[in-house]
Amino acid sequence: MNVLVVGVRFQAGGKIYHFDATPFRDRIRLGDRVIVETHRGPQVVEVVQVLENPEPPKNGEWKPVLRLATPRDLLLRQYWEQKETEAVVNCQAKVRAARLSGVKVVAAEFNLSGDQLTFLYTYEGDGKLNLSPVRKAMGDLYNAEVTMRKIGPRDAARIMGGMGACGLETRCCSLYMGESCSITIKMAKAQNVSLASSEITGMCGRLRCCLRHEYPIYEELLKGLPKVKKRVVTPMGEGKVIKVNALKGTVLVKLEESIKEFHRDEVRLP
Repeated sequence: MNVLVVGVRFQAGGKIYHFDATPFRDRIRLGDRVIVETHRGPQVVEVVQVLENPEPPKNGEWKPVLRLATPRDLLLRQYWEQKETEAVVNCQAKVRAARLSGVKVVAAEFNLSGDQLTFLYTYEGDGKLNLSPVRKAMGDLYNAEVTMRKIGPRDAARIMGGMGACGLETRCCSLYMGESCSITIKMAKAQNVSLASSEITGMCGRLRCCLRHEYPIYEELLKGLPKVKKRVVTPMGEGKVIKVNALKGTVLVKLEESIKEFHRDEVRLP
């Protein structure tokens, strides 16, 4: 039998994980909620991909989809989501009571049975962090096994959501980017973006994810174009490159008595 694999997300905009849904081939559709087993117990997840006969995973086999979510499962998930909001507030209060400065509780996640609770937090301090008192207090409060998981500022911004620095109603990381990716200042330079902090820094305080979106195009267009400060030979004599326009395929060259723009075909290295 052909294998049917589905990609699922545990939360909106989150990373996609793949599970074997072959037994539900004729019933499963995009947007469906299904039950999968995780190290934190059963969870309700959303189907965002349906893949016919994909390449087998490098390590082991795909875990199976347990079943399609029932109305009871969805109501139970809704109940725990409401409890998660309350849990974040209570956990942050315990953090303040323990005088753990620099810790911010971002989100809480109950499993479907409610006996396991995971808190996601950020920490800006440099010292050693002891969260045992908080973990015990929250475990006693909710009668659950509690895990505290540290996340980075990019993941925190994705989970919290909100408007992007560009004015987009939903940040790219929350809207469709499944996981955080590496962003470098080189990407901003390649696109001639202002290096002012206000121009390249996102709401998370890190370089904006959108700097990566068009970078591969700029990287390709910059091939064969001389870099800024390089000396080149032009139809009007030799000069120094002071600006590169990747989209137009041109360079601005400072000659002896003027500044002129030349197409990539009109310049060469001396």
